[in-house]
Amino acid sequence: MIISKPVFDRLGFWLWVGSFLVVLGLVLWSPETRSVIRIYRYGSEAFLSRQPLYQVQVAMGYLYAPAFAVLYVPLLKLGPYLGNILWHALGFGALTFAAMRQVRKVGGEEQTWLLSFGLFLALPVSLGALRNGQATILLTGACWFLTLSSLEGRRAECFFWAMLAIIAKPTAIIMLPLVGALRPRLIPVLALAVIVVLVIPYGFAPAGYINAQYYDFFRMLTSMTVDPTGPFVPADFTAPFTRFGMTLPDIDATIVRVAAGLLTLWVVLQFDRKLDPNVSGLAIFLTAAFYMCVFNPRVEQNTYAMVAVPAGLSIALLWREKGPVIMRWLLAVLLFVTGLTSVDTRLHDLFHPWFRPIGISIVACLLIGWLWARGKQNMPAAGAVAHG
Repeated sequence: MIISKPVFDRLGFWLWVGSFLVVLGLVLWSPETRSVIRIYRYGSEAFLSRQPLYQVQVAMGYLYAPAFAVLYVPLLKLGPYLGNILWHALGFGALTFAAMRQVRKVGGEEQTWLLSFGLFLALPVSLGALRNGQATILLTGACWFLTLSSLEGRRAECFFWAMLAIIAKPTAIIMLPLVGALRPRLIPVLALAVIVVLVIPYGFAPAGYINAQYYDFFRMLTSMTVDPTGPFVPADFTAPFTRFGMTLPDIDATIVRVAAGLLTLWVVLQFDRKLDPNVSGLAIFLTAAFYMCVFNPRVEQNTYAMVAVPAGLSIALLWREKGPVIMRWLLAVLLFVTGLTSVDTRLHDLFHPWFRPIGISIVACLLIGWLWARGKQNMPAAGAVAHG
């Protein structure tokens, strides 16, 4: 850290902000280029005209809850320039402030460096999703805030962030059992958030139309598989097998997802019990984000932005605490380089979609292992007796 601190004390943060300003400039220059916002606009336009939102047979296109179409309408009305800028700013702001809150929670010395270096390492993996305006960025910020708020027992905040996360992407539902297991007293709050999200569209359209959209929505969710013959190419843990001609059967992939989910739940419960409360939120969200990226059947390459920032902050923390030199350099370089595999078309063709799940899995698993060892060091020795 002696070498890197003078360089990254603030540089990483300003690179993070500067890259986002460049993204806004590109949005103003060409709102439709390399953007998924047109899908969000399509959903709101279809909702306003009472047209079907979903293409159930191909499970592509608009993949969000009906509430998303409702809440995106104001941005639709603002037009492709101002609306797009506000949408990008909403996601970027949520993720950035979540990272800042996490750093303040971790505490200690050199918090500015911790944030700056972590964001620098996360930038290459995150930049694609930031550029495309993907809801993954908003989802990440909302789920991170939900994790921190739940650990602090803030019911109103948990309700708001759970609701926003579910609206941003249906995969946020994975976070609710985890948060409920961590803090069972919050289960009614989480259930209420789900109910509110389901009810919102009924205030803006006839019940018959909304019922039909929910029918298609749940059919579409249950039809998503790892079938490589479909139009969607998953970038989850099955991608390396598919790339090299060893496609996993659906039942085998499902077993792996369930087993990984149970293991994830057990790990985060242990983190909550053993780790310093100031660090447990980072460890828990890193573990949850890793699961939601690598074991989510609907993950794309840009979805890995969800794990990039918590991984970057964890590496910065490892660096600040003078962890093993080889390990911290390996993780820092691997996370940064993983995001550079799409800077050139030839590199993208070579590494997509198999490399990112492997690279991120190595980074996340080593960080989780280090945090686990850190938690064991903080535990009192067995049989120790306090003497006063």
